[in-house]
Amino acid sequence: MAGDSRALTTADHSPVAGLAHDARGGISNVVLGMLLFITSEVMFFGGLFAAYFNVRANAPLWPTINPETQHQFHLEMLPLVLPATFILILSSFTCQLAVWGIRRGDRTAFLRNISVTFLIGIAFLIMQGTDYVILGSEGMTLSAGTYGTTYFTLTGFHGAHVFGGVIMLGVLLYRGLAGQFSARHHDAVEAVSLYWHFVDVVWILLFSLLYLLPGKG
Repeated sequence: MAGDSRALTTADHSPVAGLAHDARGGISNVVLGMLLFITSEVMFFGGLFAAYFNVRANAPLWPTINPETQHQFHLEMLPLVLPATFILILSSFTCQLAVWGIRRGDRTAFLRNISVTFLIGIAFLIMQGTDYVILGSEGMTLSAGTYGTTYFTLTGFHGAHVFGGVIMLGVLLYRGLAGQFSARHHDAVEAVSLYWHFVDVVWILLFSLLYLLPGKG
């Protein structure tokens, strides 16, 4: 029994055992569950994009007319949306740096980068909320015709997903500060990073669709 105990102790602290998470092959249940969830979200956003293109294709003019000003709606990228897009893209890099940090057992790098990602997520939500207020003051609301409805539906659901991601990042940060992650045990970090990358990709598509795609009519 003493020999078995020494063998277990040695194995737990050996460099090879420290890489067990990455060397064992396959996908953990946590990561697999997140991948399946993301797959369902791809179909969800695919449906929203399809609805947007359908409404756009059947509209004689796009963007539609603002009933208050009798001019077409116009979305401004500055001073909020474009910077918000840049920082959200940046957050994918900081999130991945956090993953790489915990993979090699560097908890300091993990905590630093996951904290930055968490703060960027909050900043993005604040900037999006501020942009909503500005648009509302200009007459663009959820009820302002098909353009307003599709815009707020698409960006609103994305914002809800960002909010969910911020909560996940906050939980990771809390657990990381409690020392619950290591090079051998970080499946939750991997899963949340996949979700966050997905949220970022969706926003890039939304930004391109809503702000860069030319209008019609």
